[in-house]
Amino acid sequence: MSEEKHHHFFHHHKKDEEQPAGGYSEAVAGEFVAAGESEYERYKKEEKEHKHKQHLGEAGAIATGAFALYEKHEAKKDPEHAHRHKITEEIAATAAVGAGGYAFHEHHEKKKDHKDAEEASGEKKHHHLFG
Repeated sequence: MSEEKHHHFFHHHKKDEEQPAGGYSEAVAGEFVAAGESEYERYKKEEKEHKHKQHLGEAGAIATGAFALYEKHEAKKDPEHAHRHKITEEIAATAAVGAGGYAFHEHHEKKKDHKDAEEASGEKKHHHLFG
């Protein structure tokens, strides 16, 4: 390896090149608001992100629930290892409940961002009897 460059994973760094404190370069972890992006656009973008995360939570709940059912079937089918299958079934069921809770949380975050986007755009609020 040459003495000019120091290889660190996939990035090449020169030794005499100064790095900022903390190891971060130009970008810092977090959310950025693009210049000129309106409040409405930002809320719509967040709403879309929450919708995507909600769908991932739903898929996770379905997958882990199906795995829990499979393990329940295996516990009946394989009495020699039934205890192991029952433990795995309980863990999968717990994960399914957690994924369902995450999907529920993201659903409410999506609703909140939708409401904030309506308010930011100045659209007329819909008055519902129960909601």
